[in-house]
Amino acid sequence: MAAASAARVELGFAEPAPAWRLRSEQFPSKVGGRPAWLGATALPGPAALGCARCGRPLAFLLQVYAPLPGRADAFHRGLFLFCCREPPCCAGLRVFRNQLPRKNEFYSYDPPSENPPPEQGDSVCLQLKSGAHLCRVCGCLGPKTCSRCHQAHYCSKEHQTLDWRLGHKQACTQDHLDHTVPDHNFLFPEFEIVIETEEEILPEVVEKEEDFEITGSMDEALEEELDSMAKHESREDNIFQKFKAQTALEPEQILRYGRGTEPIWISGENIPQEEDIPNCPCGAKRIFEFQVMPQLLNHLKADRLGRSVDWGVLAIFTCAESCSLGTGYTEEFVWKQDVTDAP
Repeated sequence: MAAASAARVELGFAEPAPAWRLRSEQFPSKVGGRPAWLGATALPGPAALGCARCGRPLAFLLQVYAPLPGRADAFHRGLFLFCCREPPCCAGLRVFRNQLPRKNEFYSYDPPSENPPPEQGDSVCLQLKSGAHLCRVCGCLGPKTCSRCHQAHYCSKEHQTLDWRLGHKQACTQDHLDHTVPDHNFLFPEFEIVIETEEEILPEVVEKEEDFEITGSMDEALEEELDSMAKHESREDNIFQKFKAQTALEPEQILRYGRGTEPIWISGENIPQEEDIPNCPCGAKRIFEFQVMPQLLNHLKADRLGRSVDWGVLAIFTCAESCSLGTGYTEEFVWKQDVTDAP
């Protein structure tokens, strides 16, 4: 995905794809499954990938491959979004950025092959080229090991317990642990994010405040309050109608990418102000880069008894300078606007 110009927005659509196309060496944009990590060192650890509210491990939601043209240090660049999917919380969200030059220790200098590799069966890669071991359940950094076999790695006690219950108890005594892992019912369904450029053919939705004349004998303060409420409701409806109009031609879009552009909000409530977006630790401001649309929820099959993951808009803001931090992963900022904020 190329960096979008001020007038250019790219749309993402969830499409089924063979497993090999979603591996790290193909530099995918994708939803669900395990992360296809870009840099293979200095991955975010369990503390960074724990829900700030409930403390449980976050689930990988999606990643976007977003290199920056003209930036040698960001020839490869990826953004990785994680969310809490544990009822009754389902509130935590964290996003990380990683970037590499074209010449690096993990990938070929040449573009990846468009042909499928030799058949590798259903095995899951649980160790990166750097030697880092990944959790059998979620595919994130797994610093913990099974004390019995010392072959199975986990990010947390929760995931070790889950894997033990779903098969590792029986497999633990084997000399060589099978890398065909069971379905732990933790990962989201996996899709490729296919990118298309948005056509600039939508009529402009003009935002304006209508004049409301309130008549009758009433207290002047009450009249002003009602007038203010009417104008507020008009603005709310206008923003929601603009959101609907902007998505009407491509209703299946799950993502909108436009670095340096503006997000489209689903509601006039809970829109961040400039001071709500923290600066990057390097000192640079953060700018909008992409947003996740509520249409993605249709693909996640995340409904459970009780509360489940939900949002109206997830807006991702990243360092305007895309500061270079070697092969490490830098946390960026995500703003959640709930669908319940919409009229």
